[in-house]
Amino acid sequence: METEKSNGCPLHGGGAAAQSLMGHLLTEVVVSRHVYGGDDPAGPLDVWLIDDRGATVHVTTGSDGCLIVEESEPHTGYDMGDAGHVTVGAIDSETPFADHIGESILAVREEHEPNTGRVALELSFPRGRVRCESWAGDLRLTVRSACDAPSGDGEQHSRAGLSTASPYTSNTAVTGA
Repeated sequence: METEKSNGCPLHGGGAAAQSLMGHLLTEVVVSRHVYGGDDPAGPLDVWLIDDRGATVHVTTGSDGCLIVEESEPHTGYDMGDAGHVTVGAIDSETPFADHIGESILAVREEHEPNTGRVALELSFPRGRVRCESWAGDLRLTVRSACDAPSGDGEQHSRAGLSTASPYTSNTAVTGA
């Protein structure tokens, strides 16, 4: 997997430069989630990172498996009829970004695959890192501590459900740090 190289998705283009977040405070995070019947919300489907300048970076997955990173404002929730509905709102305390609200974004790292484009985005904060990636078409968020090895080195993945090591991911994909 190639890293640190601008490589646009064939379907969605290069998107926004996530590096523009470096050096700024993360002040707010908004997510969208799918709710079906009486089930717990699944997701996030989308994440919007808002910094101290008011700049908003939207992170989601593309139909081709890429990770879309673009500048756009959060949309409103919507009804999907028999398939449920999508809610949009501020993050809760269980998401990886919750512990980093008010922290400076120290570094941004992207990973690309030749035929897909961007597949991962990792943001470093003073007290840890959050990795956003496209995983089988789902947006997966992973918590990593500040002293963990860079992503891809010894990271364990489980699709069995939530764990205490990584309290929040999209759908069923979970990582342990």
